Amino acid sequence: MLEISGLNSFYGKAHILNDLGFTVSRGEVVALLGRNGAGKTTTMKSIMQLVRPKSGKVTFDGKDITAMPSHKVARFGLGYVPEERRIFTDLTILENLEVGRQAKRTDAPSWTVDALFELFPNLSERRHNRGKALSGGEQQMLTIARTLMGNPKLLLLDEPSEGIAPVIVEQMAKTILRFKQEGLTVIISEQNLHFARIVADRAIIIESGEKKFDGTFADLEKQPEIRDAYLSV
Repeated sequence: MLEISGLNSFYGKAHILNDLGFTVSRGEVVALLGRNGAGKTTTMKSIMQLVRPKSGKVTFDGKDITAMPSHKVARFGLGYVPEERRIFTDLTILENLEVGRQAKRTDAPSWTVDALFELFPNLSERRHNRGKALSGGEQQMLTIARTLMGNPKLLLLDEPSEGIAPVIVEQMAKTILRFKQEGLTVIISEQNLHFARIVADRAIIIESGEKKFDGTFADLEKQPEIRDAYLSV
């Protein structure tokens, strides 16, 4: 479904991604792992064309999307949930979801407001509350729900467990496992190895913008030197 090859991305003169390449199959949940500053977020932004790669190629569903404007990438079926949780704080939960509905692709939506309220009961109970009244975890849920209103084929979640209460982290894990059951392809960036192990089929470790490991968590457990070198604090 997604293929990245020879990706080189920069912030100014800083070379962030160095010939990065990997593939993601349809229905797979893949975790991008690495320390802060390893290049995980830049990888996601490069996929979405929010950061334009200097070289390399991003192919999605057989189509080269490397030079595509970011809004067209979203229309093509990629949904991105940034770590910053960019909700509209003065709009209600329902109104935030409507923004996502307007941005959806033209084919029939898989996700409706009712389905999302079933998935996120916390949001259902507070559907008329404004975004600024929500906790960090609830804002994270709302950002994911709003993105799903666009009916993406591939969902990119940047640090979904970061800075939220443990009970919400548990709910988030159940939500991603539900996505897997629904056949949605998901890429998450994570520093929380325990969380990633619960939800993902495969791990890709990035360090200094380079891929250092690509395999199952069982494979990773057999290589503690890799884990200690690139994931330990």
